[in-house]
Order: sequence, then C-alpha cells, then structure tokens
Amino acid sequence: MPVTPTDAYIADFVDFVRASPSSYHAAAEVARRLQSAGFERLDERDEWPVGGRHVVVRDGAVVAWVAPATADAATPFRVVGAHTDSPSFKLKPRPTTSSEGLLQVGVEVYGGPLLNSWLDRELELAGRIVTDDGATHLVRTGPMLRIPQLAIHLDREVNKGLTLDKQRHVQPIWGAGGSGEILDVLAASAGVDAARIVGHDVLAADTQAPARFGLGDALFASGRMDNLSSVYAGLVALLEAPSDAGHVSVLAAFDHEELGSESRSGASGPFLDDVLVRIGAGLGAGDIERRRAYAASWIVSSDAGHAVHPNYPDRHDPVNRPVLGGGPLLKLNANQRYASDAEGAALWAAVCRQAGVATQPFVSNNSIPCGSTIGPLSATRLGIRTVDVGVPLLSMHSARELAHVDDLVALGAAVTAFFAG
Repeated sequence: MPVTPTDAYIADFVDFVRASPSSYHAAAEVARRLQSAGFERLDERDEWPVGGRHVVVRDGAVVAWVAPATADAATPFRVVGAHTDSPSFKLKPRPTTSSEGLLQVGVEVYGGPLLNSWLDRELELAGRIVTDDGATHLVRTGPMLRIPQLAIHLDREVNKGLTLDKQRHVQPIWGAGGSGEILDVLAASAGVDAARIVGHDVLAADTQAPARFGLGDALFASGRMDNLSSVYAGLVALLEAPSDAGHVSVLAAFDHEELGSESRSGASGPFLDDVLVRIGAGLGAGDIERRRAYAASWIVSSDAGHAVHPNYPDRHDPVNRPVLGGGPLLKLNANQRYASDAEGAALWAAVCRQAGVATQPFVSNNSIPCGSTIGPLSATRLGIRTVDVGVPLLSMHSARELAHVDDLVALGAAVTAFFAG
C-alpha cells in the first residue's frame, strides 16, 4: 500500500519520540534536525549574524527561527511555544541503594505523573551528566529499571483503590544478587570515568516504542506526547516556514513546564525574550521598535489537552465535549489559566480554516479546575497576544498516553499555516 502523508508524519514522529527520552535529548534532536536542514546553530556567548535560519539550545530548551531577508526593526514575530519535559522520576544525588538483595535507585517524583502507570514497565534512565572538566554529556541506558507492583495476594484490597507512597513505593529496581553503582552505568553510556561525574540531571523514561493500533490504525499510544506532540508539530512547521513571510517564524520549546516553568530554560525565564531581543537588535531595533514588533506579534502556545473520557464522562463540561479525532483544541479558561481570548479564537479559526483541519473548544468542568500552560506565562512576560491550543489526549501524564493520528497530523498542518501567515 502507498504511504500516505499521515503515515509519513506519524512514522517520523515515532522516530522523534524515540530520540527524545528526556528534555535534553529532545532539544538536541530538534537542533540536529534543523542543522541537517541548513539551520546554523549559534552560541549565546557569540555575536549573532543578521537574518537567516538559526537555532540555539539552552539546557533542555531550544529556540529556532527563520528571519526573512526583508525583515526590519519593527518586523513582528510568530512564535509556536511548546515544552520538552514530561512527568517522570528524577535521579537523586546519591542514587544507588539496595534492599532485600535487590539493587535500587533513589528517585524524586518530577511533576505530576500518574504513578500507577509507571508500575511494571521496563524503564531507562536518560538525561545529561557533567564531568569535572565542565563538559556535558547526553546519556541513556536503554531498558534498565522496573518499579514492581505488590502482588494481589499480598494486598487483597488493591482493586478497591491503589495508594502509592512517593518515597516507599516507587523506587525502581535494577539488579539482583550483586553489587554496582548506577553512575557507572551512566558513565559507560557516555564513555567517561564515573569518578569524573560531578553533576547529573537524569530521569526515567518508558522504553516501549510508540505504536498505532485499533480500527484503521487510527489510535496512537506513546510516552511523552505531552508535550512532544507540539514540539514535533512546531519543528515540522518551522522546516516549512517561508523565507519571504512578513514576520520572523520562531519555535520556542521550553523545559520545566511540568514544574511551573520557573527556570532559566523555562517559559517564565528569559530565554525567549533574550533571543527575540537579539534578533531585533540585529535588525536595528531599539526599545520602541521592539515594542512595536511585539504589539504586532502572536504566540501559539501548543500543549496537550483532554478529550472526553468515555468511562468518566461526568468529569468534563456537559456541553463542550472534545473527542479523539475531532481536531486540535482551542483551550479556554475564564480565569486565564489559558491565554486564549476572542481575538486568539479568531486567529486559530482562521489558521485551521487555511490548513483545512477541524478544531474543537476545550473548557473545564467548573468543579474540576484545569492546569495551566506556558501561554499565560509568555503573554505576561512579553505582552505578546497568545492563544492556547493542543491535541486532545486520554491518559494525560501517564507513562503512555493516547491520541488519534489525525489530531497529531492536523496540529502540524495548523501551525504550518500559522507560520505561512
């Protein structure tokens, strides 16, 4: 059978997810792909050229842009914002422990994972280590860990409600009947001496490959779709962004959204503003010109949202009922947990119409307040008009989330249209 555009998009998205087990790997993979397509990677410590196609990485975040040759000091920006991190478990400073003849690793809970979804799965460790010479190394172990659930014979009431203590019940095992140090494994992954490791930012990731399944292979299961679905859509869109648009097209994929975004590489930090200021300065913009550019700019904050769960229909708004396969979401909240307003709704409707894709509104049940996104943070920090969107998911914050392939592809088409202007 011929390969359809949907097949090609999903197959490449699978490759992207598998290359991105941590925020650091995701940022590196975005940069790698862009450099392969002719983007120049820049160092924040250097002078930057004016115009062109560029990418810069800061820790687990990445910002890339396409500046048209006709850009001037007041040229506006069109930004697709996303985040590279996902809920997980982060390695503690002295990670190797043992109990009852089993080697374990000590972890902290990162963000708000569905803890039970991480049980009885083969996990890997992935992230970065820093050695005593100041060098940073990306590491990943492959299948290495497992958090075994207690057998039902030892907890006959478990199916009435599983309660997991974050300290006692989620420490993974990685060996039996022997001795070892998990830092040795990470060092071997990087090809360095473990004694030289002076710092690490390493998290657990599910190793099961993403997969299509169900009627017509329309359903898609994967880890980290919140929010690699948006990072990938923005990447695809930027690769197709026109070089003669009336704006600078920008992809900003931040880290630490699941923790509140308050870091130098998070949306509350200075990263995006630093880059936009430097782009504008290269085009001759002073403070007034930059403010003019921001006033004419837009941010599409793209992050996953909730589809109506068929087994829990009462947890959703009784009228606004987004479904898998119904198109990307326009995310709305009266208390500005999302940044969308009427103007943003109009922009998103126009973008989806131009892309030929459906969209559907999401609003929370009043009794179950929603979370937030980078949207309100970016709008507050920069004063740029912002609209919140994303693909509908089931099992959000699970080790393995569920989407519809058509929604994933439609999001890519919509943000491509956004960059097209």
